[in-house]
Amino acid sequence: MRLLIVGLAPGLKGANRTGRPFTGDYAGETLYPALRKHGFAAGRYEARIDDGFKLKACRVTNAVRCAPPANKPTPAEARTCNTFLAAEIAALPELAAILALGAIAHGAALQALGLAKSATPFKHGAIHEIAAKGRTLLLADSYHCSRYNLNTGRLTASMFDAVLAAIAKRLEKARAR
Repeated sequence: MRLLIVGLAPGLKGANRTGRPFTGDYAGETLYPALRKHGFAAGRYEARIDDGFKLKACRVTNAVRCAPPANKPTPAEARTCNTFLAAEIAALPELAAILALGAIAHGAALQALGLAKSATPFKHGAIHEIAAKGRTLLLADSYHCSRYNLNTGRLTASMFDAVLAAIAKRLEKARAR
């Protein structure tokens, strides 16, 4: 896996029902077609686990392992689940980039890598080059592709697309070296 996408938590109507993060959630309607467009997936996404859609050199996970009340995890839940995220990152030796969907995911990724949040603040569209646990990674930031963020205009499909395009370009450039 070259790219790990870290979301917030499983959605009640998505991963908890299908086993695939964002499948059946509104955010999946933005995330998965964008991944396909930039070469991180193949097939047609139809919000079903048996739709034939496959990720390529990409994995999707969450900062928190269970669906939290009010769809927003507490800091304690994020801390408790961080050992799982740290283990997942450690188990990906080919990992080159992490895309954090929102500030909570950004903070969880930094914590999992043993880095201070204050050294690398969250900013939509930022791509940070970080050194952690004996390797250099890209940490890219995007607002979460949730219904709320898209409906309010905090995030647009083109803004999200630009982040994935920048990641794809940086990974391709690194591979060519």
